[in-house]
Amino acid sequence: MSTAPLDLLVHNARVHTMDARAPTATAFGVREGTFAAVGATESLLSAAPEAPRLDAEGHTIVPGFIDAHAHLHALGLSLCRADLAGTSSPADVIRRLRAFVQEERPGDAGWLRGHGWDQTAWETPEFPTRAALDGAFPQRPVWLTRTDVHAGWANTAALEATVGLDRLAAMDAPAGGRICRDEAGRPTGVLIDAAMALVEDHIPPPDDARLDRALSTALDHTARHGLTGLHDAGVDLAGIRRFRRRIEDGRFPLRMYAMMDGRAEAFAHFCDAGPLHHPSGRLTVESVKFFADGALGSRGAALLEPYADAPDNRGLLLHDAEDFREAVTAVVDAGFQVNTHAIGDRANRFVLDAYAAAARTGTRPLRRPRIEHAQVMHPRDRARLEDLGIVASVQPGFARSDQAWALDRLGPERLSRAYAWAALQNAGAPLAFGSDAPVDPISPLRGFFAAVAPPSLPSPDTSPLAAPLHRRTALHAYTQGAAYAAFQEDEVGSITPGKRADFAVLSDDLLTVPAAQIPTLSVRATYLGGEPTYTHPSWPPA
Repeated sequence: MSTAPLDLLVHNARVHTMDARAPTATAFGVREGTFAAVGATESLLSAAPEAPRLDAEGHTIVPGFIDAHAHLHALGLSLCRADLAGTSSPADVIRRLRAFVQEERPGDAGWLRGHGWDQTAWETPEFPTRAALDGAFPQRPVWLTRTDVHAGWANTAALEATVGLDRLAAMDAPAGGRICRDEAGRPTGVLIDAAMALVEDHIPPPDDARLDRALSTALDHTARHGLTGLHDAGVDLAGIRRFRRRIEDGRFPLRMYAMMDGRAEAFAHFCDAGPLHHPSGRLTVESVKFFADGALGSRGAALLEPYADAPDNRGLLLHDAEDFREAVTAVVDAGFQVNTHAIGDRANRFVLDAYAAAARTGTRPLRRPRIEHAQVMHPRDRARLEDLGIVASVQPGFARSDQAWALDRLGPERLSRAYAWAALQNAGAPLAFGSDAPVDPISPLRGFFAAVAPPSLPSPDTSPLAAPLHRRTALHAYTQGAAYAAFQEDEVGSITPGKRADFAVLSDDLLTVPAAQIPTLSVRATYLGGEPTYTHPSWPPA
């Protein structure tokens, strides 16, 4: 250990380092934002008797969690909008909206936004209609995004303020989208995937002050959940610039790996400027995010065979195959990582084909290409993962969110190859875990629980929805695995001398408590570069 003084010595802890060479410890020292020493309490206390000390009183400490797939701006905005998660019917949504307006926006006549409705959890599990919203909000435009953010529900006022109801009724659905209609062919107000743009592209964007408030809210939220890193899955150039300004103002307590959203502006900018590695270590831009399909819950995920509960529907591919191959190859040839949203088995094959074409014809090798979600994959396609060097960036929490209807959507045979995190790893794909927040709650502990204790299918079939993972494997996917997916495994992801001092303090040991107790665990503190970004009132111990 260097003779230079330590800035902090944490001792009397139960430390899971995620360093294979020394997987456990009871103490560590921090110097200038990095781990300087890791080992036993007695030896570190004697080696650094003058260091400022923090007695952890036996608490469990793990590397700071890294969410490998979330949407920070969207999370912040969703936290500032009407929360529709857990509603039981359209009438319940209306009640929730009215309460939100009364408490948060009395007198506001502008757009009313909400997020989180899920018709699969309603008493009548059918898509809603604009009529339900029209009765409560006849004049005010209302736009409500589904929990998966792949469907939106508008009232008539919102349609008239944007695309126009009569125009919408007369048009065909855009490529990669669906306009839901009633028996008479009139739009119901629900728009899926690419069709959502018919409304969203015309909603006045939030002003800078609201975006800044939303971002502050999201950053506070991530810190409370033990997160020190996040991979933002699709950020435009304005969003990246907003991150950078806050970093330079000292108001960004998170390490951000930002995926460009694939639109020309951001990609063209960074093709000219090159990848961004901010000297603070808090912002990296060297990847591009595409979408191949939609989501299972809204039946937009692209399947090889029709949905079990919708025999005329195989979901939606959002790109022409040749165009997508060209786009992927352009990203790879520019030296960037390529990451693609693919949920259905047809979409996953579509993406693998494009990645293989880029590897075959491109001028540069693939750089840890990622499939985001990889939720339903044919076994034949799993065999291709190792050869292409695919990282499986997956969201184990989806197993809990989807358990009530996954069997209906997929049928038993396809379901047996869905949510197959262990099978993906066995096929040679490194795992990186995330939440897809605000689609799912951002809590890594929730995702960890879903991975190690997967939910069962509803009665009468009570078999587990997914194969359970070993707890250390799941923790690795939220730390070292996520770091690897962003080329940062030598900087973060483990409590190792020389790495950035990012760590989370937990109420108990997530690797040893009975599985049923995992949901009761909480974060006591989060540290980024050795400095606290969140502390529970009970931390530090008295």
